[in-house]
Parts: sequence; C-alpha cells; structure tokens
Amino acid sequence: MPASAAAARARQASSASSALLTFGRVAAMGTVTALILIAGVWASWGTAQHVLLTKGREQGTVQVTRCGGGVCSGPYSPVSAGSQARERVVIEDSVAVAKGRTYSVVLKPGSGDAVRSGPAGILYAWVPLGGALLLASVVVAGGLRRTRVAWGMAGVGVALLTAAFFAV
Repeated sequence: MPASAAAARARQASSASSALLTFGRVAAMGTVTALILIAGVWASWGTAQHVLLTKGREQGTVQVTRCGGGVCSGPYSPVSAGSQARERVVIEDSVAVAKGRTYSVVLKPGSGDAVRSGPAGILYAWVPLGGALLLASVVVAGGLRRTRVAWGMAGVGVALLTAAFFAV
C-alpha cells in the first residue's frame, strides 16, 4: 500500500473521531444547558403561577406587622370579589418584604400563604430563571462555543435580575 493511501486513511479516521467528539461535546453541553434552563423555569413557576394566573384567586393587600423565622405576617384586606378579610396571612420574608409596609398580594388557594403581585411580584417570581440564564450562558459560550447566543442569554438574565432589584 502506498504511503499516500495510508496517510489518507489516517486523516479520515482522525476526521471521523473528531466529528464524533464534537457531536458528543455539543450533545452533552446542550443537555446541561437545557437542564439548567428547565430548573430555572421550574423554580420560578412555583411562585409565578400564582402571580400570573390570578383569575379566580383571592387578591388583596397585606400590611406586614411581624417578621421572624423566614416569614412575615399581617392582616389581609381583600380587593377581589369573593375574597374575605383575614387577621393574619403569611408571606415569605425576603428582600422584597419589609416590616411596616403594605403589599399587593395573591393568596395561594386553600391556604393563608400570600405571594406578592403586580410588576414587582412578577419580576421577583422569575429571579431563579434570571440566574439560570446567567449560568447557562457560561455553558453555551464555553461548551457550545456560541458566544453571541451566550451574550444574549446573559443580557436577558442581567436585565431580569436588575429589573427585579429595582422593582422590589
């Protein structure tokens, strides 16, 4: 066998293994990216569903009078038809809630748990997705080598987190 034929076969084998490795990298990093984004949506949806799908839910305001143990509480004043006033509802104690302030809320069905509503509540609910977009952008840039897409994802994530910060 001539030396040029052996060299051609070696290049073909090298090219095939390179293509297989590239496919494996893209598949693995694509899967990691998808899992990160799914986790971000999943973490956000637990709160966002109550804020976005308000039809038929009790809506009103809560004046925060006590905070402790990771939760704040206060009296609930209804705004929506069919909602009843309550002496005490519970809202998660976070940077979005401060003692002595009044917030628009939506009550979770069948409980005394409240979730902030309005623009601030919507943005705050999607904060986990903003973080997931930032994390996934690193994987997209490094693992998938799609820098423009990564910059876009990072920009959307930063915009969401910044908007939530200023709205809260």
